[in-house]
Amino acid sequence: MDYSNYDFKSNLQVGEKSTTVARTFVANVFSWMFLALAITAATSWYFAESGMIRYLFSSTGLNILGWIVMLSPFGFVIALSAGFQRFSASTLTMLFVIYAIVMGMSLSFILLAYTHASIALTFVSTAAMFGVMAVAGYTTKTDLTKMGSLLIMGVIGIVIASLINMFMHSAQMDFLISIIGVIIFTGLTAWDAQKIKRIGEQAMEGEVTRKLTILGALTLYLDFINLFLFLLRFMGDRK
Repeated sequence: MDYSNYDFKSNLQVGEKSTTVARTFVANVFSWMFLALAITAATSWYFAESGMIRYLFSSTGLNILGWIVMLSPFGFVIALSAGFQRFSASTLTMLFVIYAIVMGMSLSFILLAYTHASIALTFVSTAAMFGVMAVAGYTTKTDLTKMGSLLIMGVIGIVIASLINMFMHSAQMDFLISIIGVIIFTGLTAWDAQKIKRIGEQAMEGEVTRKLTILGALTLYLDFINLFLFLLRFMGDRK
């Protein structure tokens, strides 16, 4: 999802921007991202530990409900990004929270597939890498726009490669995709942090800014989740 080309000047007042407002915008973006991660983690743990995950399976594998849970996060992302103009800030916020819950349900599978110790280690590693790159992107004076465009192309590439490998079942290709995925989403974290900082410098208090806060949180949330999942593919200890 890319909203960096949104026409801010035609939708927000442009003038003397308050540094406090800019910092508040960035702080709110990260706060919503952390809240969404906490909701996802809590939902995932509860869904796996309570045994509710069994309702997603039939004797032959995933049932209809299971497929809905696994695929619905894509629908939520599309709805959140495509509904920027139509939805109110409150509606986008509600969709974001529901999305975090559904994502937790879909990620509950990893608690059954990997040991809790390796999941915890991977989460800490992800948090450290994410934090370093977010700070780097926020503080650097270098324009990361060109790098971001290349990284988006890289995301498309690993999606295509992953789909191909679903039929090839190549362990070597899976390992390579995981490494490239980590590199790409590490870079995207820095790019998105810089983009959010620039949006904050233009932001004014209002409905549009509240919407941009949610979309910014969603972007960073996706960076974190994808980085975590790619790291888990070669750091996780399977049960």
